[in-house]
Amino acid sequence: MAAPRVISEQRGAVLVIAIDHAPVNALAQPLRAALLEAVETADADPGLRAMVIRGVGAHFVAGADIREFDHEPRAPLLNDVLLRIEAARKPIVAALHGSVLGGGFELALACHYRIAAPPVSFGLPEIRLGLLPGSGGTQRLPRLIGAAAALELMLSGDPVGIERARELGIVDREAGSGELLEAACALAQEMAAAAEGAGLSARRLRERAVPGGEIDARRIERERSAAQRKFPGVKSVDAIIECVQAAVEQPFDAALALSRRRFEECRRSEASRALRHLFFAERPARPEARARPVQRAGVLGAGTMGSGIAISLATAGFDVTLVDTDERALEAGVERLRSILDAAVEKGRLAAPAAAAAAARVRPARDVQALAASDLVIEAVFESMAVKREVFAALGKLCAPAAVLASNTSTLDIDALAQASGRPRDVVGMHFFSPAHVMRLVEIVRGAATDGTVIATALEVARRIGKLGIVVGNCFGFVGNRMLYAYGRENQLLMLEGASPGQVDAALESFGMAMGPNAVGDLAGLDVGYRVRRERKDLPDDPRYYRVADLLVEAGRLGQKTRCGAYRYPEGARRREEDPRVESMIAADAARLGVARRPIAEQEILERCLLALINEGALLLEQRMAASASDIDAIWCNGYGFPRHRGGPMFYADTLGPGVVLEGIRRLAERLGPRYWTPAPLLERLASEGSTFQAWQRRDAARREVES
Repeated sequence: MAAPRVISEQRGAVLVIAIDHAPVNALAQPLRAALLEAVETADADPGLRAMVIRGVGAHFVAGADIREFDHEPRAPLLNDVLLRIEAARKPIVAALHGSVLGGGFELALACHYRIAAPPVSFGLPEIRLGLLPGSGGTQRLPRLIGAAAALELMLSGDPVGIERARELGIVDREAGSGELLEAACALAQEMAAAAEGAGLSARRLRERAVPGGEIDARRIERERSAAQRKFPGVKSVDAIIECVQAAVEQPFDAALALSRRRFEECRRSEASRALRHLFFAERPARPEARARPVQRAGVLGAGTMGSGIAISLATAGFDVTLVDTDERALEAGVERLRSILDAAVEKGRLAAPAAAAAAARVRPARDVQALAASDLVIEAVFESMAVKREVFAALGKLCAPAAVLASNTSTLDIDALAQASGRPRDVVGMHFFSPAHVMRLVEIVRGAATDGTVIATALEVARRIGKLGIVVGNCFGFVGNRMLYAYGRENQLLMLEGASPGQVDAALESFGMAMGPNAVGDLAGLDVGYRVRRERKDLPDDPRYYRVADLLVEAGRLGQKTRCGAYRYPEGARRREEDPRVESMIAADAARLGVARRPIAEQEILERCLLALINEGALLLEQRMAASASDIDAIWCNGYGFPRHRGGPMFYADTLGPGVVLEGIRRLAERLGPRYWTPAPLLERLASEGSTFQAWQRRDAARREVES
């Protein structure tokens, strides 16, 4: 990758300053220094009348270099560069296209005039990283568009397009997509001439009052509540509100100094560190090989998962053949697909023409032969090894030699399915999460013989349908569900020992989990896990293992679909209620098993569930089932509702310290026995070295790079 640079080109009396830092022109320190030097030089040059700042490539500037936030700031700070730009005697025009986000938007606001050409989007997404706009955005934007509109943009973190930017008054002029630079130079000369003729200085946002004044207190509280629901656990929600109010009430310099202090406080916070960690953890993997071309996709199985996968493919432009040999199941799947698309239109998430086009791309069929021409087939049938082996044996003979054969299994052995196909190089796992059209995560499961082009194809398809594909190894449950079984094991044991389902869920939800394990089980259907456990041959020789879940299923309590599971659900509602009958059932079975029941504190619930999760993650890393601790964190934050502001289970372990985690596991082993509480060797090694999972990951990546 080329070093960041600034390119200056004189066009008559206008200097064009081009920011060049592929791929998104992030404002790294060398670039800030070069930009500052270029502006100061141009402002002192008597032969120049104005400047234009533009971005090279597809974007203006998509923000700061986020890696720098992990270290103490290096001069020149972006805030100081922008103050100098704003103070320039000569007019400076920002020529905007592509992404104008974060520090890039703050740069545009520091310029005296703004001209934009589509496609372009404006936004201040810092709240997504637990930050606030730290280089004057909280001060300049309210002075441009009003405090209420500025607050909405900052607290949502969502970008706006050219139409909304025009309505708000963010841009002064618009230009055609091929005319931006020429139009920006013309605007710069025009503004220079106007300023010189009137003896005026350049227009500066810092000199404006906030239009409209104070924000209504009730609106502030509505915005605060919405932001806290969307971004729980981050300090920057209140900090943004405080800084925007300061823009109304205080002089520019005082309010700007406040915003800098609040930015630094947020930058150092654990939540921001966690969210920045996830930003990099969720970047798409680079495949090692070239993907095979895919346009025609087949989905075998029209149930909830199959129809959700079909929607994801069709809305992304793939031609989809949806096959189910059961006519009623196929009709229900097609009806489900259309209903979901209609709901997306009603909620404004999808335009009606796009929904109609997606529905038209799905061709239902009852005969498996309809999949013969598919470039990719994703199997989503009943979670049974016998059934899936039969399916893959048929697909191996039916599909073209270059076709990729994928299984949506959540736990079963990909190598066994690959062997059944007769063409194991073409077989891969694509484990979607339910509901498949909503959930972002797809585990890409590499079998022993899976070809590199097949992994690349699965990753590329995941990217095209807007999913996060993460490559994992082939073991029971892969990465996410194998860890889930360790986490869920402790939940099950805690209930036998005296905790109620609601008590366990409340403790973990207070920690930040989107849902507790018992609520999740009821939502997914307790019979799903029950069937998986019947398939397994490696269950622990322990009559307590998942006994509560089995007990509920055997009593016909399958979860929300039967209006009773770990909880009861009043008819017509999904609100859960504790059911005394469940507590009685558990107490009776605990007595039968000889398990002494006792009061259990919230701290014990958290310690046992979370330490089990971390320890299993460490085992997966050591066994190379997960390529990195960051992959585990991305899987758990995107597939299992782990709180993003805690960064994922392995990042959370690092915040505690591997030594603290190890000490907790050893205490549990002393009290509960070593069956489930043997520390992972990697965890012991990190604790003895005083290291972390992130440090181990960096060392491991460097070692593998040298070896390759």
